[in-house]
Amino acid sequence: MSTETSAEIKIFERRESEARSYCRGFDTVFTSARGSELTDAAGRSYIDFLAGCSSLNYGHNDPDMKIALIEHLTDDGLAHALDLHTDAKGAFLESFETHILKPRGLDHRVMFTGPTGANAVEAAMKLARKATGRDTIIAFTNGFHGVTLGALAATGNSYHRGGAGITLNGVTRMPYDGYLGDGIDTADVLEKMLEDASSGLDKPAAILLETVQGEGGLNAADPDWIKRIADLAKAHGALLIVDDIQAGCGRTGSFFSFEGMGITPDIVTMAKSVSGFGLPMALVLVRPEFDVFGPAEHNGTFRGNTHAFVTARVAIEKFWADGSFQEELAEKALILTTALQELAEMLPDSRLKGRGLMQGVDVRSGDLASEICAEAFRNGLVIETSGPEDQVVKVLAPLTTPQDTFRKGLSILLEAARTTLSQNSNSIAAE
Repeated sequence: MSTETSAEIKIFERRESEARSYCRGFDTVFTSARGSELTDAAGRSYIDFLAGCSSLNYGHNDPDMKIALIEHLTDDGLAHALDLHTDAKGAFLESFETHILKPRGLDHRVMFTGPTGANAVEAAMKLARKATGRDTIIAFTNGFHGVTLGALAATGNSYHRGGAGITLNGVTRMPYDGYLGDGIDTADVLEKMLEDASSGLDKPAAILLETVQGEGGLNAADPDWIKRIADLAKAHGALLIVDDIQAGCGRTGSFFSFEGMGITPDIVTMAKSVSGFGLPMALVLVRPEFDVFGPAEHNGTFRGNTHAFVTARVAIEKFWADGSFQEELAEKALILTTALQELAEMLPDSRLKGRGLMQGVDVRSGDLASEICAEAFRNGLVIETSGPEDQVVKVLAPLTTPQDTFRKGLSILLEAARTTLSQNSNSIAAE
């Protein structure tokens, strides 16, 4: 790191809250970005395998979205509109209905919440409770749904839960698919608990799950398990909520992560890449019969985002109007799987996790995973970890990353792992 860059970073260390996190692993000041690459103040470029934690599925500064946004601004389009009818919102809803909902046979209403994923989860939980008249939400081990109090109650991570400073109520935790090891179907456990009047499990308002647990360590549930959970929810009068905030918008290979599983969630939460451009935006999809909030019952000054409506419409029409983009994702997923299998083979007891373009390698050690990511950053790759012990090296490259750039980034990752393992072996030998 140059002396000049070091001086620029001091303002963040001096004045920004200790709550900052991602920046701690990347000791430079980024100044621009395009596509799948970031550039820092010293002019050095980095391949981005973090993508705003899946908020930039279509890369940085997509030219078509940027042009549409600039035209909206220069034409004095509304910048803020509460939930008034606007041409930008109407155009987004038309595109979303035409290219996303109708082709998938979904009749859901679209509710715009505050701009974060956590706010969408809060709204979903409240909706389920109001629609059913019940209190309990069933969530799963290693789930991550946000850190506002309601969403945090459904989040499993003890570090984040410890930040609440108050007892978190209203959620019962059940084991996710695979949590109890091979040979134990955790759907059987949930079924037994729901059917036994003496289990102590109150009848739930909803069952909330991620099909792939992003922050929980890329745990990917088997589609048959997901289908069983959906059937159990219906059988016991609970709503099924799928949190697609990180796994949606193409990250797992299709627009929604639950496609092809034979389920229709009652409620779907979305945020992150739904705006297409990295602009704050979140929404809740809710089946009409459960659209039970009264006007402004779940409120927020920034519900919706007019600028995000503009870019989200372009993203849908550019990438999801036909099946070509989804075919590209399947090709890149195969490239990713192949590279990560090579990484897993280097590391004893490691294993490949996730699916689609939401994959990584569990290296069993948070320290080792962090060392690999740090070495990768020194060599021009921005990549992070996930999991309860930060033990998973997690690839979240923009879905639009050109194949040559994608392969280059994966090569940097593999070489970083080799270097880290070699350094660790030398250290052990020296001891």
